[in-house]
Amino acid sequence: MAAAASLAACAQSSAVRQARLSAPTRPAAVEFRPQIQRAEKAPESMVRVRHAELSPPPVRAASSGLASYYSEGQKTASGERFNPSELTAAHRSLPFGTRLQVTNVKTGRSVVVRVNDRGPFVQGRVVDVSYSAAQALGMVNTGVAPVKVNVVR
Repeated sequence: MAAAASLAACAQSSAVRQARLSAPTRPAAVEFRPQIQRAEKAPESMVRVRHAELSPPPVRAASSGLASYYSEGQKTASGERFNPSELTAAHRSLPFGTRLQVTNVKTGRSVVVRVNDRGPFVQGRVVDVSYSAAQALGMVNTGVAPVKVNVVR
C-alpha cells in the first residue's frame, strides 16, 4: 500500500506535471524524402516494367466487320443483368465500360454503346449489340449488318 501511495505522490509532482504539459499531443510528422529520392533514382527500365504490368492492353482505334444483336439473357460477363433497352454491347477483348461508336456502313446510322459483355463468338462478327442499339442502327429486320467500330473512350 505504501508503494502505491508513493507512486501517486510521484505522479502529482511538479516534474511529472511539467513533462506531461510540455509533451507533444501527437507525434511529429514523418519525413519520407529519402525514400522518394531513392525511387526517383531507380533505373528507368525498372520503372517501365512496373508501368507495363499495370497498364491495360493497347486498344485498337477502329475495326470493321459484321455486327449482330441479341435481346435475351440473364447476366452479362461483367456481372450486371442484361437489359435489352440499354445501349450496350459485347466485345471479345475490350475492357468493360469502354464506349464504342458503332456505325452501320450501309445506312450511315450510328450509336454509342457501352461494353458490358463478352462475344460475339461467331467468326467474322466484331460486336454484338443490344436490341435497342440494333434499332438505332436499323438492323433489327436483317439481324446482322456491316459496321465500323470506333473506341470513343
